Amino acid sequence: MKPLHRHLVNTSRKVLCTAALAASLTTAAVATTPSTADAGESEPSPDSPQATDRGDARLDLPAPVADPQVPPTTTAPGGASGIPGTALDAYKRAELSVAAALPGCKLPWQLLAGIGRVESVHASGYGLKPDGSTDKPIRGPRLDGNGFAEVRDTDQGEWDADTSYDRAVGPMQFIPSTWKKWGADGNGDTKRDPNNIYDAALGAGLYLCAGDRDLSDPAALDRAILSYNNSREYVNTVLGYMKQYKDGGVSEIPNPPVGNYPTPPVTGTLPTPTPPRQPVTRPTPNPTPAPSKPATPTTPAKPTTPPAEPSKPTTPTTPTKPTTPTTPTTPTTPPAATLAKVELVGASGITAEAGSAFTAAPKVKALLSDGKPAKNQVVVFVVGDDTTGATRFGTSDSLVVRTDDQGIAAAPGLKAGAKAGTFTLRATAYGSVNEYTVTFKGTVTAAPVVLARKGAEQLDVVVGKSLTGVELFATAAGQPVAGLKTTAGLVEKDEAGKWQPVKPETAAKGPYFKGGKDGAEKLTVIEPAATGADGKLVLPELFTAPETLPGTYHLRILTAEGVALVLEVKVTAAPAPQA
Repeated sequence: MKPLHRHLVNTSRKVLCTAALAASLTTAAVATTPSTADAGESEPSPDSPQATDRGDARLDLPAPVADPQVPPTTTAPGGASGIPGTALDAYKRAELSVAAALPGCKLPWQLLAGIGRVESVHASGYGLKPDGSTDKPIRGPRLDGNGFAEVRDTDQGEWDADTSYDRAVGPMQFIPSTWKKWGADGNGDTKRDPNNIYDAALGAGLYLCAGDRDLSDPAALDRAILSYNNSREYVNTVLGYMKQYKDGGVSEIPNPPVGNYPTPPVTGTLPTPTPPRQPVTRPTPNPTPAPSKPATPTTPAKPTTPPAEPSKPTTPTTPTKPTTPTTPTTPTTPPAATLAKVELVGASGITAEAGSAFTAAPKVKALLSDGKPAKNQVVVFVVGDDTTGATRFGTSDSLVVRTDDQGIAAAPGLKAGAKAGTFTLRATAYGSVNEYTVTFKGTVTAAPVVLARKGAEQLDVVVGKSLTGVELFATAAGQPVAGLKTTAGLVEKDEAGKWQPVKPETAAKGPYFKGGKDGAEKLTVIEPAATGADGKLVLPELFTAPETLPGTYHLRILTAEGVALVLEVKVTAAPAPQA
């Protein structure tokens, strides 16, 4: 298997990034700083450290926070579940990211949401911020073997603040050793932080897809969840939430504020550090002293010289007030320019024939808040609302590219679906908080029908004989066209050189089709049966009479769209009877 970062390079260097699509990302993925794991990594098993009995880190949240009611709106379906906006965005971006890197996995964002709901209630109560971080760290119980599995420290306390044993960390509850291997940058800040829900959701998606799993296969999905937590109850709960989010709908709600909620009781006794006892110093009681005999007071001596009169003090000189030094002004650092706009480059409409490539790659331009081009900005192109029979970038409906030095991102390799229709191509760039989207209106027109006869286009017939079994084939973009209706008629050129139906005088002496009751009527125009699944069209029998004049005639097969094939019919005289 190829390492994941090798999956990100496509023909013409399309930069199919599979990385982190938050602040600089979607929706596809681990691109700017790819995961340390390989896409072909052997799939984790239920005995991996991640799957150990690691307890429950989520807070004991009140019902309005754990299961928020979605306000009735025109867009939220009845009974929809509420997920904090940042968490919902993280799950959807991770799905898009993994789909671009590992299209065979078919990871649904609802699976990530189910895990996030079970592990931390989508980081609710921990103070989830728009950038994916939390005000409070999310840490599971200490895995010291006391009520839970024993996992000795693997991260020197970097993520779990414990240098003796590991704890699961972050909104998706990663064991530090698992994160070391599968950690990803889901928000484009060049960091891999399991405490950030964008990074954690993307890392979880990559972990679940390991070993070339196809999560549309129920057995593979079951194994994937068991490798995340080896518990049948856990699997059933995650699948329950996954189904709820798929069937009942989901609505974005505001991120809940940080709360001071108790943790639920856990199995086993967690060690509680006890401060060392300090020795108590008791005061030693003093014995009662024996009463002493009072001393006899002495008479003070009489002064012999009166005290001198004090001199009058001089008025002190008022000191000069020192000048207060001027505090130097601290130079202000101008704020860094951020992504502020995405705009179309060229027309907003793109058109191609069915089954063919779009000749011009759709382009957009990303601009910063200072008006300068946003260089190296990730832009996600996604095909949606498609009625064309799968307009795609290769085999995927999404493509992630980076802007050049001019801030321009182009999406090459878009190929039209097999039938006429429309679609929407959305180009989205993600800033640290906001996202910016522009759309192209895509149109796929029907490929022109090609009518052809295998072999020569000249048909030979002898006076008094007929032509039968003449086969034509209708194709479009190299594929058979079934159900095509046509007319077949004898034509001749007018003075302007255009084909017109034959005149009555020509028809009277030329070949003809039979029609009417018992075929008694001579016709110069007829409607053959529609083409079959293989695009084959069989012409009706074409007759000649003894009075038909030898010569060259022309038979035109015409579609409703005006596509025509003109065949030459050469009528020769019957051979003279031999004596």
